Amino acid sequence: MMNPLLDNSGLPHFDTIVPEHVAPAISQLLAEGRELIARQSAPGTPATWADFVAPMETMGERLSRAWGVIGHLHGVMDTPAWREAYNAMLPEVTRYYSELGQNLALFAKYKTLQASAEYTQLSPARQRIIDNEVRDFRLSGAELADDQKPRFQAIQEELAGLAAKFSENLLDATNAHAEHIEDATQLAGIPEDALAAARAAAERAGKPGWLFTLHMPSYLPVLQYADNRELRARMYRAYATRASEFSADKGHAEWDNAPLIQRILALRAELSTMLGLGDYAQVSLVPKMADTPAQVLDFLHQLAQRAKPFAERDMQELRAFAAKELGLADLQAWDTAWTSEKLRQARYAFSEQEVKQYFPEPKVLAGLFGVVEGLFGVSIQAEQAPTWHPDVRFFRIERAGKLIGQFYLDLYARDTKRGGAWMDSAITRRRTATGIQTPVAYLVCNFPAPVGGKPATFSHDDVQTLFHETGHGLHHLLTQVEDLWVSGINGVEWDAVELPSQFMENFCWEWDVLSQMTAHVDSGEALPRTLFNKMLAARNFQSGLQTVRQLEFALFDMRLHHESTATHPLDAQKLIDEVRREVAVIIPPAWQRFPNSFSHIFAGGYAAGYYSYKWAEVLSADAYEAFEEARQQGRPVLDRDTGERFLAEVLAVGGSRPALESFRKFRGREPRIDALLRHSGMVEN
Repeated sequence: MMNPLLDNSGLPHFDTIVPEHVAPAISQLLAEGRELIARQSAPGTPATWADFVAPMETMGERLSRAWGVIGHLHGVMDTPAWREAYNAMLPEVTRYYSELGQNLALFAKYKTLQASAEYTQLSPARQRIIDNEVRDFRLSGAELADDQKPRFQAIQEELAGLAAKFSENLLDATNAHAEHIEDATQLAGIPEDALAAARAAAERAGKPGWLFTLHMPSYLPVLQYADNRELRARMYRAYATRASEFSADKGHAEWDNAPLIQRILALRAELSTMLGLGDYAQVSLVPKMADTPAQVLDFLHQLAQRAKPFAERDMQELRAFAAKELGLADLQAWDTAWTSEKLRQARYAFSEQEVKQYFPEPKVLAGLFGVVEGLFGVSIQAEQAPTWHPDVRFFRIERAGKLIGQFYLDLYARDTKRGGAWMDSAITRRRTATGIQTPVAYLVCNFPAPVGGKPATFSHDDVQTLFHETGHGLHHLLTQVEDLWVSGINGVEWDAVELPSQFMENFCWEWDVLSQMTAHVDSGEALPRTLFNKMLAARNFQSGLQTVRQLEFALFDMRLHHESTATHPLDAQKLIDEVRREVAVIIPPAWQRFPNSFSHIFAGGYAAGYYSYKWAEVLSADAYEAFEEARQQGRPVLDRDTGERFLAEVLAVGGSRPALESFRKFRGREPRIDALLRHSGMVEN
């Protein structure tokens, strides 16, 4: 029977794919890819789109779709068997792409096509593909001397392995700690739904009482609500020291990510030197909107200067409240979330837990889908498809009665699932010989699962996360581009890719939207307007603290990759301490090991790119201002005309043109920082 990883005729066969399929499928696809490369690089193959590029695109999709399914399953079902299968083929896949990127014959054909008369006749999307390919060949070391290419390839293979190991160490260290509580008096303040989840976790482990883990749906309620300061302190320390030298205390010194960080930095710096680009930050910025590390650092420093006074004011208020109202004269890191929640309740007379009861999952999904349908003239319906877990659901998107996209929705946290939330592509829209291939996306979160026969309830932050990932999904699913390599999210500059996701979060603060997606989990009552008004008043509660925290991460990331060299990679812990002295107002304990769990830059795609969140936030806030302007003219916030323009100028064009050009087409001007500062409450009255 055919290996299901080799069948691209429809959706992935999650009902039949097993780890044993991985090696045979990938080995076959790599062999077929190398055969095609040999033919395409031969002198007899004309450097034209039809003869040269199109076959490369088709073969590239076969491998990327199969490997994408495997990588996805490694992320959402990180069992020993899937981990072993993924890691066994990771070096082979990395080696293949390294060989491909260094193939001078292919590089020469792309340059020939770029300089040809045919290039001037190609669509702008296809011209952009050719330009991107020429750029990426240079970044892949195609112009290196032959005696340097093996070393460059070895670096890429080792970096891929280190990234996978970093992620696995973090997941293993996260799973290794649990707080088993049998005395109910130690649990004062923790919400009932969090207690129910902890009791269910204890039952699954065959224990009495309650079991709290370091996975976010379990960890966060303890830090935010538990009155037991010792419990908060133990949980905080366990979370803050994951995958560090402190893992040796649990008999797992091999989980320490610090040596991996040093090796990753050294290899990235060496690779950069080989490319003649000086440092990895410069390599990272070549395909992005930002031009230089200095430009990014200047942007971050300017924003920090605007934000830090507000952050200092936030912290002064928190310390004063802790001392006066809670008897905490020595506010510690494990106290800040708990104290902040107490201050929020005192100032605005509501708690996040109170709000959470109004956001049961079915109502939230219906509301989210209503926003998408209202803005972009589509309809979303549930349908059946094989999935990797019983909790995963599948949906189709139609426009004018025609299927235009589909997506999987995996909402709940699991022990075998990496943390965080993300969107990824399963299938990309393109035109084939038989018609248009429908795009498919994965939307993945780590929310609390239902317990006690009730639907899952989401915090308002969870709702914003869901809207965020849906924004990424819409960027992929609503594209109208028909060329694979710039369709959907493909080819979009990394520092612009967060524009649609952060844009969608704004609708979570609109009464006309929110009032339609709430129903108390017990009474069914809609969110009261008075409670919403309190939420709105508290929207920018501690926004200064939140902003400088993100700037701390972004500055750390950019400086780490801008200043490290192959022989002298920076000490990550020393650098984060230095950055904190500059921009932070909350200084954690000396034993906190944040870099060891910073997966975005060491195991994801955000190396020297974490600034993208703030960079794109400027774009997204400015873009949303168009809807605010429409409302000032008497139109609804879900204004279809403005939504259609955003669809046409941003979502539909994908990576087929520069992101800044798409923004200008939508707004009619350059982006401005004013809307972000206003939305964040960082303007003086």
